[in-house]
Amino acid sequence: MKDENKMNSLNYSENEKNFTDKREKLVNILSENGFIKTKEVKRAIGTVPREEFIPEENRAYAYLDRPIRLIEGQTISAPHMVAIICEILQFEEGMNVLEIGTGFGYNAAAVSEMMNKKTHVYTIERIGSLAKIAKENLKKTGYDEVIDIILGDGTLGYETKAPYDRIYGTASAPYISEPLKKQLKVGGKLLMPVGKYPEPQDLILLTKESENKYKEDYLGKVDFVPMIGKYGHDE
Repeated sequence: MKDENKMNSLNYSENEKNFTDKREKLVNILSENGFIKTKEVKRAIGTVPREEFIPEENRAYAYLDRPIRLIEGQTISAPHMVAIICEILQFEEGMNVLEIGTGFGYNAAAVSEMMNKKTHVYTIERIGSLAKIAKENLKKTGYDEVIDIILGDGTLGYETKAPYDRIYGTASAPYISEPLKKQLKVGGKLLMPVGKYPEPQDLILLTKESENKYKEDYLGKVDFVPMIGKYGHDE
């Protein structure tokens, strides 16, 4: 993983309003640096208006490649991290997808875009105020009909719509919980930052080879906010 600070090479003035140009420039930088590899991810990151998922006071920084603070101590992931998630999991139309940690809805929108906005994404958010804003953001950007926000404990997953082809977390867990592993389809993939907080975490890709057998791959160091819940970190 490249350091996020090394990617902040886009110098936009706060008064510049051409978000489409900014988005195109960011996609080009992410492609040049190897974060975007496929046309599907390039289209998704190049289509979703990240500025619509960011607090008004920070919109000028929407296309800097860095996390941006939201509310309640949460952040929106850096664009290169969203691209990494999309490249690793290669979301396709027809997949059943579960996201842990909705935030303001941007990551789920990018995943939905990869699936041509034709397949539902289920996303769990434990903080009511974030879930409310995410719903508003998804509605104004046209993703509300294909993304369902569930208010609850993400470490428990969402058994109602299981099993899933893909599960991923946008916050770091101390370990991958058994409920999430059980809710993954055989052949499915689960991507999760795992480790102590506030130390850097390991990005772990879990592939379910059979009902009781999993293949685990270490993909590098990352830095996410903590996942809180029954099988997560303490508040």
